Amino acid sequence: MAVSSLTRFTVPLGGNQSASAQGLLMPKLKFRFRVTFDNFGVSNPKTELTKQIVTFGRPQVQFDPIEVPVYNSKIYYAGRPTWQAINATIRDDAGGNVSRLIGEQLQKQFDFMEQASAASGIDYKFVTTLEMLDGGNGSIEPVVLETWQMYGCFLSDVNYGDMDYASNEPAIITFSIRYDNALQTTGGSVGTSVPRTNGGVITG
Repeated sequence: MAVSSLTRFTVPLGGNQSASAQGLLMPKLKFRFRVTFDNFGVSNPKTELTKQIVTFGRPQVQFDPIEVPVYNSKIYYAGRPTWQAINATIRDDAGGNVSRLIGEQLQKQFDFMEQASAASGIDYKFVTTLEMLDGGNGSIEPVVLETWQMYGCFLSDVNYGDMDYASNEPAIITFSIRYDNALQTTGGSVGTSVPRTNGGVITG
């Protein structure tokens, strides 16, 4: 049948890796996601933040390289990991719910009226959860395909945007989140134990 040709819509694999009916795997879609915040701001509920999010980045980690000079060259090892800031865009609703929560979180980090700083990180840090979904809604419960949890979060940059008479778009607020650690608790291996080699093949 002609439909069998759809199994050819992917890259052919060599050797014994190539199956007669390979097909292409369904990708995760960028617009199927939700973001929730725990211990963010003061007011409740915090679901207005979840409903008004427009864009939200996935975690990015970078290992600082350790350079070791040797006889005629250099070799490198993986140093300490650094989680890069996540950038987000959120709609500023007419009821002021989003702006109020973001303002409360900023005040927890630093009291701008009294010019007083928080005593310790536990006083203002929050947890952020990013879930990628399968598209379910209403009576069909969505399936979570991937979950990232970011711990030790705080707002490192907040931009309340600009106004524009010529624009026909909603007002937005952009912000960046700095965090201490991220774990992929569903659909991945970041944070999951993997076998560690000890004294195996030396590759550098």
